[in-house]
Amino acid sequence: MIDKLPEYLVQGEEARLFPVLSTTSKEGRTTSIVLACLSKVEEFGAQLLSSVGQRVGKMAKVETFTEVVFKKQSGNIKDRPDGLIVLKVGSREWRALVEAKVGTNELEHDQIERYRVLAKDNGIDCVISISNQFATTPTNHPLDAVRKSRSKIPVFHWSWMHILTSADLLIKQDGITDIDQRVLLNELRRFLSHESAGVRGFERMPAEWSDINKLVSSGGVIPLRSKDAAVVLESWHQETRDLSLILSRMTETTVAQKLPRKHVLDPALRHKEEILSLQENNQLKCFLEVPDAAATLDIVADISRRSIDVGMTLKAPEDKKSTKARVNWLLRQIKTENVEDIYIRLLWPGKSSPTQFPVSELRDSLDEVDRDKEHLVVHSFHVFCSKRIGGRFTQRANFITDLELIVPDFYQNCGSDLTTWKRPAPKIKPDRNSADDVSTDAISSDAEDFEG
Repeated sequence: MIDKLPEYLVQGEEARLFPVLSTTSKEGRTTSIVLACLSKVEEFGAQLLSSVGQRVGKMAKVETFTEVVFKKQSGNIKDRPDGLIVLKVGSREWRALVEAKVGTNELEHDQIERYRVLAKDNGIDCVISISNQFATTPTNHPLDAVRKSRSKIPVFHWSWMHILTSADLLIKQDGITDIDQRVLLNELRRFLSHESAGVRGFERMPAEWSDINKLVSSGGVIPLRSKDAAVVLESWHQETRDLSLILSRMTETTVAQKLPRKHVLDPALRHKEEILSLQENNQLKCFLEVPDAAATLDIVADISRRSIDVGMTLKAPEDKKSTKARVNWLLRQIKTENVEDIYIRLLWPGKSSPTQFPVSELRDSLDEVDRDKEHLVVHSFHVFCSKRIGGRFTQRANFITDLELIVPDFYQNCGSDLTTWKRPAPKIKPDRNSADDVSTDAISSDAEDFEG
């Protein structure tokens, strides 16, 4: 139990597992339950708070509140954050305001900016927003205006699906040591996964998706400053984050998006460079890292071809001397019988152009694999599935449905079986299989017999 309210509050309730609130207060109930679990389930709280840069050790104490009213409250008196998180480590305190939206309700930039002012006035370190909107990382807020704000109060973001996935993985990975806390977290998982909680995945692209498809199919070029393209790209970021969470739950590991460090540190630069790539290639791209997988999952939504490609790039084995031997090494790893849409792209040294073959063709014969490239040896392979989905590609909901089927299907049936080549461990040479064979006398004798 919390002994007393922090001195900067005039009102507040300890976050309850069983809040006594109106049945119409869905946001309040859901927020209270999640915050209560964050403070009561040690590993769950530690994992969520670590995502916003806070380490929760054994001596740390986490307190959570709802229905908070601050002593210094200027501006609109109706503004009342949904919650407050206080992390105490010795004499140090870290505090975060919480603003939550459920269902189809979306975050509002103006409201978050007012909470930033409230946080600054009351010595609060940051604001954490929670909604069904997705962010690539908690530091990369889904609202562009929030990211561009000049306020020095940081705003982090958790999607409800991120919270649900964190709980699910902790349960599946036996990450909770206390049995009572494990039961409690499982109840949270059960609650958040029920439709009444209002937790949803990313379900459809925006209306601008259809307009971009029409522009490309008619031979048009996407303008760099296109507002439609900016909206589509933001939606793609939300969907690929949701896709990483889906794969996390399916594999029971943490699947994350792989971004260049410069893009993690500068979302505006990421937006600029990805808009340029979209204009030049008419493609949306994403790279997902699955723990211990042979390579990243490379995902491409090609607007021109109306296709979804997903694949992995592997280095060819250097202990195999011919291209055919290297291709055979790869083919043995592709165990699925259904290879209708699976291809292998061969990457050659120097400026030699890549070549590509259906897996079904290579299984029948390797005769054509090095035609006109007999003097070269392939150095890498890109194994991928390419699905043309036609009109469904342009449809806002069906595009998402197909993407979330194709990516896990490729990984399950092909990608998870692939392995990276590793140089074999060195063997002891036949003429040096004892200590006497490598003594100073033996080496001296070998040097005397050396003929250059």
